[in-house]
Amino acid sequence: MARKIKVAVIGVGHFGRLHAIKFSELKKEVELVGVVDINRERAVAVARELDTTPYTDYRELAGRVDAVSVVTPTVTHYRIARYFLSKGVDVLIEKPMTANPSEAEKLIKEAEKRGVVLQVGLLERFNPAVRLMREKVRTPLFIESQRLSPFSSRALDTDVIYDLMIHDIDIVLSLVDSDVEMVDAVGVPVISGKIDIASARLRFRNGCVANITASRVSRERQRRIRVFQPCTYMSVDYDTQRATIMHLKQGEERPTLEKESPRIKKGDPLMEEIKAFVDASLKGLPPRVPGTEGKRALEVAKKIKNSIGLSLERARHHLEGVLDLSQAFTDVD
Repeated sequence: MARKIKVAVIGVGHFGRLHAIKFSELKKEVELVGVVDINRERAVAVARELDTTPYTDYRELAGRVDAVSVVTPTVTHYRIARYFLSKGVDVLIEKPMTANPSEAEKLIKEAEKRGVVLQVGLLERFNPAVRLMREKVRTPLFIESQRLSPFSSRALDTDVIYDLMIHDIDIVLSLVDSDVEMVDAVGVPVISGKIDIASARLRFRNGCVANITASRVSRERQRRIRVFQPCTYMSVDYDTQRATIMHLKQGEERPTLEKESPRIKKGDPLMEEIKAFVDASLKGLPPRVPGTEGKRALEVAKKIKNSIGLSLERARHHLEGVLDLSQAFTDVD
């Protein structure tokens, strides 16, 4: 009989519950030994749904698990992940990896010291349309990304940069083989007291420029990215998992644009993310999205937050009495 890994999910709110469901479906590889939530009623309800054991304290799982998924508020990520890594337990940690890059670096070192898996839950990496885009994009010159959502009370422990934009920062960094040279960003708190809408321009050392916009106060949901490179333009819709590619062709009289709509087999990015984590844990393989890449996205996110801070400071005298900026940057180290 093939070996199973014993897994628990820490934090079973909306998204954590989905993690637990996916693990429970991998019956050949996984034994879901428990779910943890400080809300006992929620832990009991999810445990009953998935026929496992509820806990309210993650420390009760010491010695009982091989791997955990951490899906708790961002400010708790470091403490919980560090506890399990120190026990030799593999960790899948949801985005953003930690509240700041210095915490992320400590987790990376702890995982290396213990020889365990540390994978970051940057979900779009497992989107089949994104996988195609990463195969097709070679020399991006300009990238435009938009991630817009209606307001929700979910994930208001952090701002829109860490909540939503972090996905697009990661994808852009994975496409551009160069260091970020300059960051210029604007953003404002609208409803939550933290930054709810932000737009950032990243300039890379190789000349590529990326414009990234994220909002959680929009009327409609949108998840799109466009990439321009010599003779090619590619557009991807993350939600529909569709892509369009425009190729410049040299005709006899003048150049023409030819449209390509590649067939993409739709997938379940969360299930693929969890399968990758389980595979890495079972086989001792490097994770598909290692802690180093989660930290790199955090470093750029922090630069964006700092740039927005400067923009708001310059405009402070115009905003006094209109916006409360006291909570906008509480999670910047």
